[in-house]
Amino acid sequence: MILVIGTVRLPPENIAIARPAMETMMAASRAEDGCLEYAYSEDLLVPGLVRVTEVWRDREALAAHFQTAHMAAWRAVFPDLHITERNLSLYEAGEPEPI
Repeated sequence: MILVIGTVRLPPENIAIARPAMETMMAASRAEDGCLEYAYSEDLLVPGLVRVTEVWRDREALAAHFQTAHMAAWRAVFPDLHITERNLSLYEAGEPEPI
């Protein structure tokens, strides 16, 4: 299992502009084979900070995700959103266990 965890930062006033593109990206990504979870969440305490959580079946599914049309469309809107920071990390994990 592959986890992609991190943050994206943009001017707080651009969150409303980004929301439709993020919703489109989330819906399309969740429909991909191998996507187990895909979410963008606005941080409630830090304006303009979006938390990213992705869970993929394996590296192959994630690699295929990077080649999709919706990923290209999402990246194309980055300049309009004035994203100032992207910090994403990939982690390999075992099977989940309830806690």
